[in-house]
Amino acid sequence: MEKIRKKKSMKSMKRQESITYLLFMAPAVIAFALVEIVPFFQGLYYSFTDWTGLPSNPIHWVGIQNYIDAFTDSRFQYSFLITLIFALANFVLVNVVSFSLAMLVSSKLKGKNIYRAGFFVPNLIGGLVLGYIWQFIFNNVVVSLPFYNGLSLLANPNTALVGLVIVSNWQYAGYIMMIYFTALQGVPKELGESAELDGCNGWQKLWKVTIPNIMSTLTVTLFLTLSNSFKQYDVVLSLTNGGPSRMWQGAAINGTELVSLNIVKTASTDNLMALGQAKAVIFFVFLVVITLIQTSITRRKEIES
Repeated sequence: MEKIRKKKSMKSMKRQESITYLLFMAPAVIAFALVEIVPFFQGLYYSFTDWTGLPSNPIHWVGIQNYIDAFTDSRFQYSFLITLIFALANFVLVNVVSFSLAMLVSSKLKGKNIYRAGFFVPNLIGGLVLGYIWQFIFNNVVVSLPFYNGLSLLANPNTALVGLVIVSNWQYAGYIMMIYFTALQGVPKELGESAELDGCNGWQKLWKVTIPNIMSTLTVTLFLTLSNSFKQYDVVLSLTNGGPSRMWQGAAINGTELVSLNIVKTASTDNLMALGQAKAVIFFVFLVVITLIQTSITRRKEIES
């Protein structure tokens, strides 16, 4: 009888604990559902309609017409192309720069704590403010340098994209650097010393010892930089606002209008809410696929290392 009572009391305690956990989780789950899940499914529904955003206008089902219009929109096609180029360049450079900075501040460099803080500070500046600051630098400071002879980087769509990569790296590299720096502190020094005794040079030690020991961190940093590169919006808005113009398939379009900015302008400026929502769904699916591929590859590397 005593054992039965103990079992009942244990079950009762577990039930109470479960109820307590659910009660504590409920506010966060409800908030997440209201902010993320419900709007997502609403948007998915609206993408198959002629929704205008105005409550006075009736909503009619149009099927996949918005998706057909999105895929055949030359402006959206160009935005995807330019976003792929920007994301690839930004993805590589941010990780190379941030890892190099992490290695630098992990060394025996004097004043490394000051450098660490200095490299991280740009990440604290909001994207909109950052864009306006760098717009002033490119248009007024850089062009006045004695060795610089030419227009502002932002005056040409090709060089404007380079300017976007520079600004994005300047802002985001310090944040990723801190993640790499934390991971590097967890690499056992004995492994590096053993590698040196075995005759490994610095490059070999980096590839054979350091990187395999921080693969789990690489999975996180690569995911963050990849998703951030594709979703870049605020810096683009304030730095170039999608400009300058260029010719594409016989029409003048914005030369640096990345996908996120194209979606917002389609919905707000062009007042095509349903089409903008369809583009957002396409972009969401694309991001999910890309990030799943990236995380599966890096996780496989984790297991191998």
